[in-house]
Amino acid sequence: MFRSVRRISFATAVASLLVASTSANVGHIVSVNVVDGGMTQNGTYLAALHLTLAEGWKTYWRVPGDAGIPPSFNWRGSRNVAATRFTWPTPDVFDQNGIRSIGYENELVLPVEITPQNAKTPVRIKGRMDLGICGDVCIPASIRFDETLDPDADRSPAIVAALSQRPFSETEAGVQDALCRITPTDSGLRIEVRITMPSAGEREVAVIEPGNPKVWASEPETARHGGVLIAASDLVHVEQTGYVIDRSKVRITVLGSSHAVDIQGCAADWSAPGSGCHRNFAPPGSRVAGPER
Repeated sequence: MFRSVRRISFATAVASLLVASTSANVGHIVSVNVVDGGMTQNGTYLAALHLTLAEGWKTYWRVPGDAGIPPSFNWRGSRNVAATRFTWPTPDVFDQNGIRSIGYENELVLPVEITPQNAKTPVRIKGRMDLGICGDVCIPASIRFDETLDPDADRSPAIVAALSQRPFSETEAGVQDALCRITPTDSGLRIEVRITMPSAGEREVAVIEPGNPKVWASEPETARHGGVLIAASDLVHVEQTGYVIDRSKVRITVLGSSHAVDIQGCAADWSAPGSGCHRNFAPPGSRVAGPER
């Protein structure tokens, strides 16, 4: 039987989003340097933030789990940067005293592709990364970086290795369809996803990102029934206001013991009588509103 999603208080959700606003002096625990990977054939720059942590320390993935601090980035001070796009390597799942967190231990090489505003002008990436780090205790941290990129720099083996550790795409993982059912609850919405896909390993953990940065998702409970993986999560707006979930922007990551899978978008659960459709992405206008508070 599929177990009910663990419910965590609204206050806890808000605290996890705001705690990164303070940070300690952690230079002896975590440091960062920029790895330069030169210019790509598309005219973008490829770089990476290389985080080195003290032995036994961890930091978090973009979705840190119930007790983690989500990383955030401030690019103030950068020059000739129009857009940035991260490729997150597959993280590890940690369980400690019944609390699950998702992240990296000892080291993280985080590739970032930078689109310049002007192809003929040097690109400087300067900013700050706010993150959580955990050893015997968990604390928020803030680290700064500053590098002018060289368009002629050689391809970096560290970046190539990190890119190769990304989760599989839907096609690579053999995903047949990803359906989601969204229903109202007293505090917001509940999303249940059903993914037809081969197993990603003996232990599978699903992570659901609602596609709205102000909507918090509880840690899903995940179960497999034959060729179908099922996960469910409760969704709460951090400002306790009405909101909309666009199924095409829902992102589901399945972290397995063999590999991970990145699924972009989910279709409405069209299992009702007369429906025979299965799609990986929601149809236009497939949006579900949460309650006004």
